[in-house]
Amino acid sequence: MAASVFSSAIFSQLFPTGEIGKLFSDTAEIRAMLLVEGALAEAQGKLGIIPEISAAAIVRAAREIQIDPGALAKATGQNGVVVPALVTAFRAEMQAPEHAQYVHWGATSQDIIDTGLMLRLRQCLTLAETTLIEILRSLADQAEAHAETAMAARTYGQHATPTSWGAVVAQHGAPLVDIVGRLGHLREVSLWISLGGAAGTSAVFGDTASQLRADLACGLNLRDPGRSWHTDRGPILRLAEWFAAVTAALAGFGQTVIGLTSSETGEIRLTGAGASSTMPQKQNPVGPSALVALNHQMGSLRAGLQSASAHQHQRDGAAWFAEWMLLPQLVLTGAAALEIAKGLVVGIEAVPARMARNLEADGFAFAEALSFALAKQMPRPDAQTAVKTLCRQAVESDQPLPIVAQAAHPDLAASLFDPTQQWGDAPAAARAFVRKVREV
Repeated sequence: MAASVFSSAIFSQLFPTGEIGKLFSDTAEIRAMLLVEGALAEAQGKLGIIPEISAAAIVRAAREIQIDPGALAKATGQNGVVVPALVTAFRAEMQAPEHAQYVHWGATSQDIIDTGLMLRLRQCLTLAETTLIEILRSLADQAEAHAETAMAARTYGQHATPTSWGAVVAQHGAPLVDIVGRLGHLREVSLWISLGGAAGTSAVFGDTASQLRADLACGLNLRDPGRSWHTDRGPILRLAEWFAAVTAALAGFGQTVIGLTSSETGEIRLTGAGASSTMPQKQNPVGPSALVALNHQMGSLRAGLQSASAHQHQRDGAAWFAEWMLLPQLVLTGAAALEIAKGLVVGIEAVPARMARNLEADGFAFAEALSFALAKQMPRPDAQTAVKTLCRQAVESDQPLPIVAQAAHPDLAASLFDPTQQWGDAPAAARAFVRKVREV
């Protein structure tokens, strides 16, 4: 088995990461860091911190020069960070020592690494947002088409009360609408540049520090935090929390889909369901199962990142190294969940006839309504006891609850056992969700 399912050719279609996966490669990291070095030089040139002609040369070189990641390995192993080797290689490739001497002027490795990371995470959020909106639109189509497709709601895996498939879809889609809505604020409080220098004091930059930081943020289209955040991993934790929320919401839907596609339930079908190596009848809910598995992984990654977020003094190598190991896997876990869900939601087919048949099979979804109807004739506790007795009789006689109840209480209204009269605001909730999605 490969070290990670995300780098495995075998598992690449079971846990696909899409375009986000391309942002977590050595080449992508080097490219991002070089862009930061170029933007830093450009901002410093405008402020007169380094010669403008040198700044222009560095900017041009940062856009053009390619550096082999393998050539940086030995020095990175020795130094613990890639930036010293990267800067040395970049200066050599420039072949202009009079300009190259100004590369990385006053910055520290963490400034370049963290800012480069934010450039990549910004792209991750943009790609994730696009995919989320696609998923929401597919869910909205389902909710709209089945706002009034009656089915049994389930709690603890058992029939509860009537609802509609559209309402169930809306229930799982609503958190995703909220998650998309949080992106604007998330970008403001997390996509920051880092420029604190050796110990976070920006000492080398003197009076120009604040302006330089603001200009660098503007040049990279990132946010200026107004301070150093070398040991404040809040931005990372907030981004991780967003991807975790995405994964959890999609896994919840996956759990529901697994339950509804079982041979006993059969209320929805999936196109492209998985096959068994030995049982011809099997159509396994592989995609939904992968969503749930990814959420299991997300939990352990979040716990690890939480531990790694406590840095001592002005820089903490051990905690920072742990973050490098955890964060890419965490983001790719969220990316895989999005890719899987995108394919899953377009392949869901509701089976209204099976939903109706299951709802009517034992009729237990009408038990609550029955207890309130009987409560008009007797105290509520007595009504609940009476309904429990009727449910037991239904099981023992192998008859649906409505038949047993009407035999015992002939005066009960037929509408009491009509799902469209007992599903509350289910259709309205489905349509409200559709309206929200159309506004996104």
